[in-house]
Amino acid sequence: MAKQTNYAQPWSQFYGPNLGYVIDMYEQYLDDPNSIDPELKQLFEQWGAPVLEEPVSSADDEAAKTHQTFRLPETPTIFSKLVAAVKLADSIRHYGHLAADTNPLVKKEKKLRRLELDEYDLTEEDLKRIPVAFLCPHAPAHVKNGWDAILHLRKIYTDKIAFEFSQVHNLEERNWLIQQIESGAYYPSLANKERVALLRRLTEVEGFEKFIHRTYVGQKRFSIEGLDSMVPLLDELVRQAIEHEIDAVNIGMAHRGRLNVLAHVLGKPYEMIFAEFQHAESKNFIPSEGAVAITYGWTGDVKYHLGAARRLRNKSAHTMRITLANNPSHLEVVNPVVLGYTRAAQEDRTKPGVPVQNTDASFAILIHGDAAFPGQGIVAETLNLSQLRGYTTGGTIHIIANNMIGFTTESYDSRSTTYASDMAKGFEVPIVHVNADDPEACLAAACLAFAYRQRFKKDFVIDLIGYRRFGHNEMDEPMATNPTMYAIIHQHPTVRQLYAQKLMEKGIITEREVDEMEQEVAERLKIAYERVPKNEDELDFIMDPPKPVVDRLPEVKTGVAKDVLHRVNEELLEFPDGFNVFNKLERILKRRSGVFAQNGKVDWAHAEILAFATILQDGVPIRLTGQDSQRGTFAQRHLVLHDVKTGKEYVPLHHISGAKASFVVYNSPLTEAAVLGYEYGYNVYAPETLVLWEAQFGDFANMAQVMFDQFISSGRAKWGQKSGLVMLLPHGYEGQGPEHSSGRVERFLQLAAENNWTVANLSTAAQYFHILRRQAALLTREEVRPLIIMTPKSLLRHPLAASDAEAFVDGAFSPVLEQPGLGADAGQVERIVFGTGKLMIDLAEQIGKMEGLDWLHIVRIEELYPFPEEAVRDIIARYPNVKELVWVQEEPKNMGAWTYMEPRLRAVASEGVDVSYIGRRRRASPAEGDPVVHRKEQERIIRCALTKHER
Repeated sequence: MAKQTNYAQPWSQFYGPNLGYVIDMYEQYLDDPNSIDPELKQLFEQWGAPVLEEPVSSADDEAAKTHQTFRLPETPTIFSKLVAAVKLADSIRHYGHLAADTNPLVKKEKKLRRLELDEYDLTEEDLKRIPVAFLCPHAPAHVKNGWDAILHLRKIYTDKIAFEFSQVHNLEERNWLIQQIESGAYYPSLANKERVALLRRLTEVEGFEKFIHRTYVGQKRFSIEGLDSMVPLLDELVRQAIEHEIDAVNIGMAHRGRLNVLAHVLGKPYEMIFAEFQHAESKNFIPSEGAVAITYGWTGDVKYHLGAARRLRNKSAHTMRITLANNPSHLEVVNPVVLGYTRAAQEDRTKPGVPVQNTDASFAILIHGDAAFPGQGIVAETLNLSQLRGYTTGGTIHIIANNMIGFTTESYDSRSTTYASDMAKGFEVPIVHVNADDPEACLAAACLAFAYRQRFKKDFVIDLIGYRRFGHNEMDEPMATNPTMYAIIHQHPTVRQLYAQKLMEKGIITEREVDEMEQEVAERLKIAYERVPKNEDELDFIMDPPKPVVDRLPEVKTGVAKDVLHRVNEELLEFPDGFNVFNKLERILKRRSGVFAQNGKVDWAHAEILAFATILQDGVPIRLTGQDSQRGTFAQRHLVLHDVKTGKEYVPLHHISGAKASFVVYNSPLTEAAVLGYEYGYNVYAPETLVLWEAQFGDFANMAQVMFDQFISSGRAKWGQKSGLVMLLPHGYEGQGPEHSSGRVERFLQLAAENNWTVANLSTAAQYFHILRRQAALLTREEVRPLIIMTPKSLLRHPLAASDAEAFVDGAFSPVLEQPGLGADAGQVERIVFGTGKLMIDLAEQIGKMEGLDWLHIVRIEELYPFPEEAVRDIIARYPNVKELVWVQEEPKNMGAWTYMEPRLRAVASEGVDVSYIGRRRRASPAEGDPVVHRKEQERIIRCALTKHER
């Protein structure tokens, strides 16, 4: 039976440019169906894509052709050839990266099935008959026909730079990328003088590493060698930034190549780096003009974790700050910290309302490891922040410092993807892969990344593919674990050598000039080395914190005049005309009215919004984020109101008279580590801002533990990096099981030392009000430190946790509170019960039902760290006949504050006074899973605390 070709209707009626037009319209239809002519839209809906149907074939024919990339009709025409040619051109765009010359160690043959003409049943003559515009509309002038266009596309997409952007769905972005790539507009045209300067930079990069390798044999430095082009790539991004008069560039990176970046991009003097290798005093080498800033803690950190800042000035006197963030060995955890820096640098917080953001004011560069980018979950968490309104920074430029190896782990054992960069595709981020042995291609990648970021305000990934000349650190021998790779590396010339050879072959530079350049760099390094003292006598071996850290926090007036509170309170309950608040919520909020006129009660959420309002009046900006923090996990907060008819938002705190600063509250993504790191970075960069992060439940902080360990608790001691960040961690045992009970206060107390932060577990709304205001007042002072608050759940609305209105006027934060109604007869008191947080309200509630408690006093420790030793001693001294000090808690004995409190209570106890514990026994899990079992155990603890034991 003869085979027939069935041409799809109505597309067989279109020819030449008309067919090209229809194809273009179909692409536009796929992007936005409503953007095209309705009649054409109807045709697409009915008939599908404007292509020829496949010929009717037998099952055997079909099976024989399943290996083919593309099939033409049985009797092809010029129009079907055109479709095949368009398909070939698109395949080169989509799959050219798989044949590209991006691996400096292994040369690929430029052969790939999807790129071959015979896969599309095309010949050179067929292509010569097709106009260039159909295949490559942005081709340069030398491209004359379709054959030239295909050759041009093959060269562009399979050279030392490879491109992946099919994951980018936005049509404008894709078209822009195609135009830039295929026209070559992004690729810089370097003058010979610029090429020589590039070689000089590579000589400095290589010379620095070689000098350290010879001089400090066996010392770790995590050399950049094999990725030397990363420095000129960063230089180009910095040059572009200052040319566009950006105010700040913030860089985050792990330790690979960090010393070289510090020396050459941040301008850290060689002498300082050599002093750190020699364990000598380095502070004397900080440049006196202040262009380079180095901060120090008192315990310090290894040299390849340290950061720095530098100021550059362009010809028009615009000043730009470059910051390399301090970073521990947890590789990628610095990513959100740097984005927090960047957002803080972009926002104007000096006026009421939402801060005004200018994404052109700063941008971030994040340098990742090729094993870490797919391996560390915080990378995905950070990428997810990129387009969220509370976290976007207008696009981050990511550089994967791709050694093609982890520590000793080859790529095939460290990821399940073709490329290290593949995860970014899920966020529609364009990716370029570039051969690190071609420094000019690396500059081109930087130019494209910066231009894309500036135009579309989105992330961009540069996969810089190189190698690692030595082991993971300079004490490793990689031949033991990766002999095949390192046999190639040992024979491979450096990028400086390759580029010098290229310039010599072009007659741009002579061999003698190359040698002189090397000698000049070596001489500068030698002179710097000789200036560094060779002894350790001047080092600080005691490592004491500075006096403002050692001292307790200063007294701060936090009370607010009653008339101010009354006015603020009433303003918070005023809504715009026509704004429809949910009626149930409106009734709840309106109960707050008149509380200061009538000396009523103020609950937790009410105290919080009053604190925020008065802090704004003091001129302190506020940023609060967390999961569902606008409403509050427990439906208590409602800082953002929603019109029930229109959904429009209204924020009462934006309309407070006398406010002098911005306020914002964002619901965060379901992410802890990245969001907490982001808020920490924001606060470090904008220290005048009260930044608060709230966990949905306190135990959710588990997912951000690295941020507490490596940055918040120790950043000042290691790097001199001050922070006044506030963390709100809901904590309290209410029968909700192991995961929604404990904020793990024991972990924060274990990390507490050298007054590194304040840990509080409060029991009244007024205490919360005053501690927030105290923190806001300390933000710009040397004494500032982070604040961790175990916030309540059931106490949010508990009448015994609410405070009288007068407490906000005349009161202040007190580290210790005594239970009202107890301890009046000092001679009768035999037991003092100490505890903290919600359990103290449980005890207070039970006390209200009891009599005959003259023998008992109860003291609430509201500020656990620093321990209020003097106040506790004073209380104990009032009771001469006390026989026992009891610590009571609802957490298991191996959790909560007991382990921290026991030695401190023993230190303040008089001779012969027992110190004992009442609470749950040691457990593996934080809490019982059954609410009935929980209630019975809670009742036992309260009963034991309030029962006198006869002796």
